Amino acid sequence: MQFSKFGDKFNRYTGITQLMDDLNEGLRTPGAIMLGGGNPAAIPSMLDYFTELSADMLAKGELLAAMTNYDGPQGKDAFLNALAKLLNDTYGWSLTKNNISLTNGSQSSFFALFNLFAGTTAEGQKRKILLPLAPEYIGYSDAGLEDELFRTFKPEITKLDGGLFKYHIDFERLKVDADIGAICVSRPTNPTGNVLTDEEVDKLDKLARAHGIPLILDCAYGSPFPNILFEDVTPFWNDNTVLCMSLSKLGLPGLRCGIVIANEAITQALTNINGIISLAPGSMGPAMATEMIARGDMLRLGNEVVRPFYLQRAQQTVAMLQQALPDSRFRIHKPEGAIFLWLWFEGLPISAMELYRRLKARGVLVVPGEYFFFGLAEEWPHAGECIRMNYVQQPELMRRGIEIIAEEVNKAWAQLG
Repeated sequence: MQFSKFGDKFNRYTGITQLMDDLNEGLRTPGAIMLGGGNPAAIPSMLDYFTELSADMLAKGELLAAMTNYDGPQGKDAFLNALAKLLNDTYGWSLTKNNISLTNGSQSSFFALFNLFAGTTAEGQKRKILLPLAPEYIGYSDAGLEDELFRTFKPEITKLDGGLFKYHIDFERLKVDADIGAICVSRPTNPTGNVLTDEEVDKLDKLARAHGIPLILDCAYGSPFPNILFEDVTPFWNDNTVLCMSLSKLGLPGLRCGIVIANEAITQALTNINGIISLAPGSMGPAMATEMIARGDMLRLGNEVVRPFYLQRAQQTVAMLQQALPDSRFRIHKPEGAIFLWLWFEGLPISAMELYRRLKARGVLVVPGEYFFFGLAEEWPHAGECIRMNYVQQPELMRRGIEIIAEEVNKAWAQLG
């Protein structure tokens, strides 16, 4: 049996596939401590809310209607209109439903967007997606129909007090060449929890406009919802911005609902892609989200429930880590949002991939840093000194997982003598 080039490329075992396999394995394996995947926490009050909401919608026949009917390829009209009004009323934007399209999850959104703006053009030019800040989301790396779709730049690193550090975009070195088709960045950044400042976003917007390319902002963890942000930043959109969101981190990952806000030409392109690839996006998520907006709960729940829960968990986990590893070679990226902590073991004598293997053998699942530095012009040893861990598990599981991480890192450092 011979596959096509498409088949050969997408039949590879990639970092994102490994991450999701580990997530599934962690859920199935008794005693496994799952610190690797991006599954949101089971926040009790959110579970209660979704239970009541779904029961009420089921009683009214609204969930059954969503399950037994297709929406259009752009997505459920009622949700598109309700979301446009919510964002206009809240932020003063000027959206209509023609600025919003839905997909079957954010991963589908980025597959479509990256291949819209990068790859080989009709004139034969090879175009790329510019990622101004490494490390970046593992799920981007293999989403191109063509290889070498990304150009990425190293960040500046600032060491902070309290065993923390922070990445910044190095605007002095950042260069937008003629072969760049779009700029993309996550805010907050997956994997590090870094949040670009309003000033950084404004600079990227000006760069994108100056070169006639869009700025893609991945706000799956950010604003307007679920608002897992621990810094004060302003939600950003204009007609040159592609703002990507999701229902997943509100607590509904199984509904696979991605949301893309863009100009009408991009919305129409994504609608056409939906029609060809999947007929239509799923209906359940948009139906529930429409009711959440009608109840006034979409933004409220992010602000009042989701954000405070993760902020408390982040602070608690940082304290556990620093108590377990009181070593000046260990630093944590300043947690500014998202549901991950990014750990840097400076001078680690084994690779992050080897550390991942040793931890997995002991039932602790994390994600090795090497996967997040794709698109760089050259290899960077720093990548092999970092791992990503989530902090959504119960505190007793977090504590045990952190103890095992500390034991394995100390064993590795002991090799230095």
